[in-house]
Amino acid sequence: MGKFKALIYLALALIVAGCSTKVSRVDTDSTIDLTGRWNDTDSRLVAEEMIEDCLNQRWLYKWETEGKRPTVIVGNIVNRSHEHINTQTFTRNIERELLNSGRVQFVATREEREQLREERLDQAEHASVQTQQQMGEEYGADLMLIGSINTIVDQEGRRAVIYYQVNMELVEIESNMKVWIGEKQIKKYVERASTKF
Repeated sequence: MGKFKALIYLALALIVAGCSTKVSRVDTDSTIDLTGRWNDTDSRLVAEEMIEDCLNQRWLYKWETEGKRPTVIVGNIVNRSHEHINTQTFTRNIERELLNSGRVQFVATREEREQLREERLDQAEHASVQTQQQMGEEYGADLMLIGSINTIVDQEGRRAVIYYQVNMELVEIESNMKVWIGEKQIKKYVERASTKF
């Protein structure tokens, strides 16, 4: 009976060990492509390359010759792909690359501005006059960056070629003039155990 119990405990221990989750920390810049879908590396690399292209075009020259930094806001980046893509993450990558370049300045997003206006209203009622931030002193953006993420999937059985195309446009808010159009493509060849892509 003692041996039987020991075997049961050993079997349970092996089952528990087999079901345990293993987690290890990895460098956030490392490339790990588990599924072939859009991932953090795609988001980061596309943002870096598109903003580098954007900042090296003629539109910025007119501002820099006047000693000014244009004020930019990132508008909607629409996901038109076949996948669920977190465009908020991509938008943050874009904002970070633009702002860290030091060649443009930013205003808060529409949602962030609403929070800030609520805070100013709250301050108008509750903060001392000396420390209140005033209404009507917001900085207006000169340009808006908008874009979309699109995909084309060519599949045969368990193999597929997934083509991502990211389009972005920089538009002057006052005139509606487009001053920059950028495009970045990614092509992935994927083989999967299942046929679902």
